[in-house]
Amino acid sequence: MKILVVDDDSLQREMLTGFLKNQGFDVESASDGGEALRAFSKTSVQLVLLDHRMPDMNGDEVLARMKAINPFIRAIMITAYGAVQTAVNVMQLGADDFLEKPVNLTDLLEKIRHIEQDILVVQDTEHVVEKIAQDDLPLKIIGSSTPMKELLSMVRRVSGTPWSVLIRGETGTGKELVARLIHELSPRMGAPFIELNCAAVPENLFESELFGHEKGSFTGASSQRKGRFEVSQNGTLFLDEVGELPVNLQAKLLRALQEKRISRVGSEKEIEIDVRVLAATNRDLKKMIADGGFREDLYFRLNVLEINVPPLRKRKEDIPQLVDFFLEKYGLNDIHFAPEAMDFLVRYDYPGNVRELEHLVQRTVTLSRGNIIRPQDLPPEIREARSGIPSGDLTERLAGVEREMLLTALRDNDWVQTKAAESLGISERVLRYKMEKAGIRKGESS
Repeated sequence: MKILVVDDDSLQREMLTGFLKNQGFDVESASDGGEALRAFSKTSVQLVLLDHRMPDMNGDEVLARMKAINPFIRAIMITAYGAVQTAVNVMQLGADDFLEKPVNLTDLLEKIRHIEQDILVVQDTEHVVEKIAQDDLPLKIIGSSTPMKELLSMVRRVSGTPWSVLIRGETGTGKELVARLIHELSPRMGAPFIELNCAAVPENLFESELFGHEKGSFTGASSQRKGRFEVSQNGTLFLDEVGELPVNLQAKLLRALQEKRISRVGSEKEIEIDVRVLAATNRDLKKMIADGGFREDLYFRLNVLEINVPPLRKRKEDIPQLVDFFLEKYGLNDIHFAPEAMDFLVRYDYPGNVRELEHLVQRTVTLSRGNIIRPQDLPPEIREARSGIPSGDLTERLAGVEREMLLTALRDNDWVQTKAAESLGISERVLRYKMEKAGIRKGESS
């Protein structure tokens, strides 16, 4: 990552430049705003470390001009000690973070690493979205929230590997979609993607479903049949709800994964298989292991890589996009939700996740008598959900969502700001800034 250090104090500029170069970063420096803008226009920079007070122009103006050139530039502003209002202003201008003088180099490095990781996540996300569009894949990824970007970044990194992946998430979060996306982005994309829902197969038919059977091997076996492993040869086998796999079959699945060979029911002939296995569950497999319901060795064989799919309540800023997608999906482009109704949709926690939201949209628009969905058209459980989200335009509604998330994190962590910030994935300073901006005071209950 290339960093531009802008500071009129030569000692501080040289100190920061030397420190960052020693950490392995590519660093340029500028002594004032004009020099910084000239350097910025000539070279590719990902992050600007910017002093707020400089003789020719202040950091606010420099950052605004840089944003006009490149809206995606990341910035950390260096402010005077205790200048809370200044910090609020620079964050509103689009700075990612701020530091008070004298600069704590440990804090600086932590913030830069966080931004660097975020840049990589964004790049991974863009790659996935472009790949879906370029290859015209039969998939649609909805959402631009931080949890969704992190999910897509993880999908990109695991898709090119040959190893098993355990996809964890609540019911309705889209675990099958994630599995399909991993397959479509993998070297096996041209081969079959075969799904087996372990919760939907009778226990006495599991072995036949997985490994196939020979004619006459059991009552009703009137012909030879290939199992899911054979059908997905050279491709991907997705075991949905793998926690429902009967204990007596777990050892056979483990053997197939370890030895890459299977035998059909009623046959002693071994068949070599080349299949990547993806598994998904909404159950706590570690607890099942402790209770004797799942084999530990199979767990580690399936969980070489792990992906956690976020619940909808953790990415509420994606709800308006999802609603628009479902309206388009069902050919209901002439119907829309009034801002007040969208407020209710955003504040609800969705125990059934994205699937519940989809069904809610289907049900609501079907029963509505007009083309504008208003609060009174929504089900009672949606209207009665408690929240402090205000009405207004999208910016105001998202600000309300953010405020609720801050309050929830603070209350869940007994108002310990360090822990609350960590749970939200932001720095404590950013948390304090956001609390100040939202007018949150310690002990607030709603």
